[in-house]
Amino acid sequence: MKNDYKINEISKLYGIGVDALRYYEKLGLLVPRRDGNGYRLYSLQDMYKLNIIRDLRQLDFTMQQIKAYLDQQSVENTLELLLTEQELIKEQIAKLETTQRIIQGRIKVLTDASKIQTGVFCIKTYPDRPCLQLNTRITRDEEMDYAIKKLHQKHKSHIPDFGNQLYGASVSLEELKHGVKDVFNSVFFIFDPDEARTIDYDYMLPAGEYLSLFYRGNYRQSYEKMLEVVAYTNEKGLCVMGDPFEIYEIDNRDTIITEQFLTEIQLRIVKE
Repeated sequence: MKNDYKINEISKLYGIGVDALRYYEKLGLLVPRRDGNGYRLYSLQDMYKLNIIRDLRQLDFTMQQIKAYLDQQSVENTLELLLTEQELIKEQIAKLETTQRIIQGRIKVLTDASKIQTGVFCIKTYPDRPCLQLNTRITRDEEMDYAIKKLHQKHKSHIPDFGNQLYGASVSLEELKHGVKDVFNSVFFIFDPDEARTIDYDYMLPAGEYLSLFYRGNYRQSYEKMLEVVAYTNEKGLCVMGDPFEIYEIDNRDTIITEQFLTEIQLRIVKE
């Protein structure tokens, strides 16, 4: 085994760019000696330091923190560093576990969505569903995307994972009956009751029974589908409570193929 290695050899061995090695030298992290031709020669001690730099950079230590450690390396400082590393690794594991749960949740939503039968009316019973709501008039898809993003921006501390968040939009039942098409009056994020314990929610979908209808494809169907839901309540003698709303199960967060969009219409009802 050689005692000294040239910069290109170290770069290839560690997968570190030559410029990065020069930067480490500029900061004083590495001090390669020079041969008779002025070429940098890295010792086994430099390689040891590179291992430390690589490991600490992966844990998001700053270059200043790394230099301070290398300049004052001792058993006490190494022990302190290892304890710090341990805590950082625990934090990273917790973040990865959270990410894994989010991914598993989205996989389940998309997998279950593929099995949902559209065009079928059913009645679902829900507990109170806490929400965060933005009241705004929406007439185009672009306005809907903007309103949802605006709502997320306002509450992003509560909704770190926007891509996995269930959200919906409501229409006015009276306007619907008077032929007003494709106009929404609010957007809202829906939370499980357990999630809402840490959220200062501002809107509630009341507990009770809701008439449900799923449809796939373009949102231009929304007006006609909502009329179908209202007509069904009249046909079955159901008393309507409140305005109908859509919930977007699969949308442009998941696919650019419009035919794959999956939307659920819900309308709170009371059996007469």
